[in-house]
Amino acid sequence: MAVQRRYLSLAAAGLTTAMTLSLTSCGSGAGDGGDVTLKLIAADYGDNAANSSKHYWNRLVKDFEKKNPGIKVDVSVYSWTDVDKKVEELVKSGKAPDMAQIGAYADYAAEGKLYKARDVLSIPVQADFVPALAEAGEYGREQYGMPFGSSTRRLFYNKKLFAEAGITDPPETWAQVSADAAKLKAKGVKMPYALPLGPEETQAETLMWMLSGGGSYTDSIGKYTIDSKENVKTFEWLKKDLVTPGLTGGDPAKLNRQDAFNAFAAGDVGMLNGHPTLMKQAEAKGVEYGTVELPGPAGKAKATMGVADWMTAFKQNGHRDQVGKFLDFVYNEKNVMDFSGHYGLLPVTTSGSQAMLADSKYAKLHSFLRQLDNAVFYPADKTSWPLVSKTVKAKMGKAVGANGNPAGVLSDIQNTANEADNTAE
Repeated sequence: MAVQRRYLSLAAAGLTTAMTLSLTSCGSGAGDGGDVTLKLIAADYGDNAANSSKHYWNRLVKDFEKKNPGIKVDVSVYSWTDVDKKVEELVKSGKAPDMAQIGAYADYAAEGKLYKARDVLSIPVQADFVPALAEAGEYGREQYGMPFGSSTRRLFYNKKLFAEAGITDPPETWAQVSADAAKLKAKGVKMPYALPLGPEETQAETLMWMLSGGGSYTDSIGKYTIDSKENVKTFEWLKKDLVTPGLTGGDPAKLNRQDAFNAFAAGDVGMLNGHPTLMKQAEAKGVEYGTVELPGPAGKAKATMGVADWMTAFKQNGHRDQVGKFLDFVYNEKNVMDFSGHYGLLPVTTSGSQAMLADSKYAKLHSFLRQLDNAVFYPADKTSWPLVSKTVKAKMGKAVGANGNPAGVLSDIQNTANEADNTAE
């Protein structure tokens, strides 16, 4: 089945905190000779105060202000759980920021509130985006979402636990995943395979398994295919071969992604799907790990999941030129590499990607980066996606539980998706 290359937010990802960046001044705006006030709300990728991306923005802004008199920058921080809601509140109250770095853009684009990428970025900067990510930021064949951070997913495994269970090679097929998980369970591993289908990021784990089984949320023309035969087979396998035999170490519906990551870093998980930030977390705890491509029914999966967060530029304040000047600066190679390298993310530009691949310092990210061009992302260009994602979070965990009915749950979500799509049209 063809899969649609559509793309969304690091969100899943899973990186958790966010911030407001305000470019402020004493003047009233463009055209009056005074300073221009710009406001940017952006996500913080740090996991503590010392690692907050507020520090990244402070350095970048200081450099920008030196080169651009008349544009000043103030930074304030929001958590990831609050950032999208904060932007929504500002927009509804008529106080839209000039820019927002958030998880989705389609609703604002559909309402005509956003500048197109080509309206604010210089041609070289827009052309430098990784093509797959630029395409993912399109609504109505125009790019409105400018990728800011990205990642792909791989299967992580604990080398020590594998060795103790007599497992010599990481799995490439689902049958091997199940067999290896059984060996890990026999050795007393708490979570042989961590399956986080709790409410935090269910939509991500769901897509990874859909892709592993040859399915996806949508087809090549953007039609929802949630209850496809491929997806039904995938979740029936999960229920029968992983959850029912007790190989997940508990109820997947109650396990959140960050809790699964924490358990892996504590040495309590044999295998799980993860993104690059898990590497730092595991290394900090001394866990020796390996990563491989996602396993599939008969071999390695043909595609993996990708995630992107989006920079958007709002029209309300009329600061198109100043916004463009700032964003051109944000996306220069140095700043892209500083951000990506520090937070273990993948560069969203071709120049940044090439620089990362050429630098052995980032060797552990290379396998994730090489997957980016063919990664499949959330259907973020669909205004119906936020509701569909919310529905997946509420229902998919129970689908593979003791009394779960994968086919029935997938059908229910498909019906919700169809109704939301029809309403959006």
